[in-house]
Amino acid sequence: MATKKTDDVFSIASIDPSKFSESFREFAEKGASQTKEAYAKMKEAAEDATKTVEATLESAQAGSVELGLKAIEALRTNAENSLSHMEALLGVKSVSELFELQTAFLRKQAEVAVEQARTLQETSKKVAEKVAAPGKSAAEKAMKSFKTV
Repeated sequence: MATKKTDDVFSIASIDPSKFSESFREFAEKGASQTKEAYAKMKEAAEDATKTVEATLESAQAGSVELGLKAIEALRTNAENSLSHMEALLGVKSVSELFELQTAFLRKQAEVAVEQARTLQETSKKVAEKVAAPGKSAAEKAMKSFKTV
């Protein structure tokens, strides 16, 4: 009886080194290419994040200066009104005139305070929108990139 001889698939003689080195080279090139792509994406994301933080900080700084100037303006107005009122009080000749001046002053100050609060609120809202704009833009860009993937 004749037995057919088969090659042992696990023997070292059955390995073709040229195929192995070619496969390894392809694997290494593919890995290097993917690594370069990942690095480029990470670098771009880091640069975008840096720009977003810088824009946010610049907006916050400008906004805080604007709010500070509005507050100083309000304080100056209140101080001028108070000094004018004190001068008027020095010239009072009767108690009824004192109450009349005081009532008019308080009414005027209440109106001024409401207007100052409205102005500060509008300015704060505007500043908040400016500060949030870079982050909002970056988030929208990120969401678009996720949708395209």
